[in-house]
Amino acid sequence: MEVAKSEAEKSGPLDANEVAGEAARAAEVLAPHLRPTRARLSEYFSEQLGVEVYLKPENFQRTGSFKVRGAGYALSKLDTQQRKWGVVTASAGNHAQGVAAAARRMDIKALIVMPESTPNTKLDAVKALGAEVELYGPAFDDAYERARQIESERGLSMIPPFDHPDVIAGQGTVGLEILDEVPEAGTIVVPVGGGGLIAGLAAAVKKNRPDVRVVGVVASGAASLARSIEAENIVATESVKTIADGIAVKRVGDLCFPLIQQLVDQVVTVDDDHMARAILSLLERERMLAEAAGAAPLAALMERRFRVSGKVVAVVSGGNLDVNLLSRIIGKGLALQNRYARIQVVLHDVPGSLMNLSRIVANERVNIIHIEHDRMSTAVPINHTISTLYLELRGREHLESLLQKLLVEGYEVWREDS
Repeated sequence: MEVAKSEAEKSGPLDANEVAGEAARAAEVLAPHLRPTRARLSEYFSEQLGVEVYLKPENFQRTGSFKVRGAGYALSKLDTQQRKWGVVTASAGNHAQGVAAAARRMDIKALIVMPESTPNTKLDAVKALGAEVELYGPAFDDAYERARQIESERGLSMIPPFDHPDVIAGQGTVGLEILDEVPEAGTIVVPVGGGGLIAGLAAAVKKNRPDVRVVGVVASGAASLARSIEAENIVATESVKTIADGIAVKRVGDLCFPLIQQLVDQVVTVDDDHMARAILSLLERERMLAEAAGAAPLAALMERRFRVSGKVVAVVSGGNLDVNLLSRIIGKGLALQNRYARIQVVLHDVPGSLMNLSRIVANERVNIIHIEHDRMSTAVPINHTISTLYLELRGREHLESLLQKLLVEGYEVWREDS
């Protein structure tokens, strides 16, 4: 059976002014169903970066991300017959929860196709909201093609995660709120996957404040938009490889891309290490849990990836982070800040050697988390051992001080990558 046409194929390019107007209408419709996520000044990041930095905490939104906005508005536009038949969508998690939550509120049946790699946290959350779930394919784009097939076969209404006029308008309400909450905003930084959030936000913001700079941030492992901007037409990536599952798409949206070309001032990339560092910083400094996509704007700010004008608002788009992944991200973030390190020290394999090493480490106020010994290594002479120390430190200077002390004491020391 022929797959139904996409919204872009049906309607053609969107008019930015019309999107802005629709976003204003969406704000009225959604207002009773949204949780307030007022932008707040971050004193720490403002001091670190030398500009006023505000965080728009959509991770505090219902279902843990901004996606409930576009999903809720799109479902509100369905007619009686469409509501009776039900809806289908594809999502890596956040849009799925947005659709499931809105569908339950409106008593509409929802089928969600999710990639097989979807974190258990997001999978369980969707099921808890009453939606039917089908796992399909290794990545979002594979799941989306399956959802399009189901749409055609079963007559369900497709609610795309980003490439739909009503979804884009719904996401644009984030921009309207930012202008109200930070009226002197000069730059707004937005994570980008398929482009629905930044397309709607840019349309709403530029209609009211054309002087505000809108900057998009993509994961380097899912950089369809960055490549498309450079090529001046949509370029799909063959694969995606990033911890930021919320923006891990192979292809920017057909409806979104022209709006982004027209309205967005700059698009930059960040890698997984940058996002891991930003997640850890948000946890420690703001007591705020963000998923990798939600931390991407702050990561770009911390890495000085673009020029800043006036007050800066970073959209923390979501906080649905798998607990297992969170533990690995925290470990990686600590390692990147030299607060967790692994070193190897050559010891004489005689009584007292380890005690002497431990004493030096303790005197430097370094905590030993774990020690491993390798007596069989061919890299050292017989009667020697390689001791691997897993350490907890205060930062780079603390680590360098310890290494220097060990060298002065005559130890052979190797620093391992964490």
